[in-house]
Amino acid sequence: MKKSLFIILSLIIIILSTEGCAPTKLITEERMISADRLIKKLEANRRKIKTFRGTGVLSVSSSVLNAKSNFEVILKKPDSIKVSFYGPFGIDLAHALITPDNFLFYDVINNNLYRGRMRDGIIRQVLKVDFSLDELVDALAGSVNLTDKLRKEPDNYDVDGDSYKLTYLDSDQNIEKIFTVRHDDLAISQNVMRNINGKVLLEGKYSRFRTFDDVPIPQEIYLNDLLNKQSIRVDYRRIEVNQNSISLKFEIPSDVKIVEW
Repeated sequence: MKKSLFIILSLIIIILSTEGCAPTKLITEERMISADRLIKKLEANRRKIKTFRGTGVLSVSSSVLNAKSNFEVILKKPDSIKVSFYGPFGIDLAHALITPDNFLFYDVINNNLYRGRMRDGIIRQVLKVDFSLDELVDALAGSVNLTDKLRKEPDNYDVDGDSYKLTYLDSDQNIEKIFTVRHDDLAISQNVMRNINGKVLLEGKYSRFRTFDDVPIPQEIYLNDLLNKQSIRVDYRRIEVNQNSISLKFEIPSDVKIVEW
């Protein structure tokens, strides 16, 4: 009886010790996806998202503004975006609609509608950050455009724990771009651009992913553009993807004051 009890206790100890010392999951060389296939999959995922609606909190930091606001963004890819800002108790503050051809910015508090042709500097004036329209669309959707990498092999491709890491060198501009991709769901968790001396110029961090149409989308986004001293942080509470019912329109009262920009 004592011998049987000893054997049972020994087995329990061995089982508990094995569970407590479970090795960290690593990617073996046999399980690695090729760089070419990985980039194609990542870019295909990005292009699956045709429409995007997100509500949450947006924080902007730049040379002209440091502010946080409840907001809603609606994207119709590839290049149309509507952003609405709200104050306490859901009070409308402003609405902006930007397309490749035109823009509208409705200042609700002062009942002023600014409108004009899309041109360089408009996003900086309206949203207080200096991004191109394409960059802004990708930033708010939590995606990274890898179109220019589809026909280019990375200069370095390896594994860091449970993530893939791809590095591309641009000798003309003396910079390198590094993308970190989670193995399990192929979510891009970080992208970094730095110069040849190792100084970080741009860093994007993405976390708290949810899957829509088999595409992982981050609910937390932090894009820090150190080169231009600006950053945006997004914390989404709700996300909708590829819904046909979304609209870019917003109501404008008949007595609005129109200002041509």
